[in-house]
Amino acid sequence: MLKKMLLPLFALLGIGACAQSDLIEIEGKVYVKGSAPHTYVVIEDSKQHKSYKVVNEKSFSLIDKQKQTVHVKARALKEAIGPGFPAEIEIISID
Repeated sequence: MLKKMLLPLFALLGIGACAQSDLIEIEGKVYVKGSAPHTYVVIEDSKQHKSYKVVNEKSFSLIDKQKQTVHVKARALKEAIGPGFPAEIEIISID
């Protein structure tokens, strides 16, 4: 009886812990990469020197913040495939 009650509880705790793991905080400079018409906005992390492609850059007017250092909270969408395909993020807030 006790096992039947505890198993769903542990399952819910595990799902809750996994749901929060894709949130990241990044501090870095905003750049526009690529050649027209295939340009995209990237935040280059100042600590790890990783590039993150921003999916919702128009929502936060990041194109106006080129070469400025920003601190953002974001949700990781995709991992980096290689040098030409950076990790993709969706920005939640800019501090």
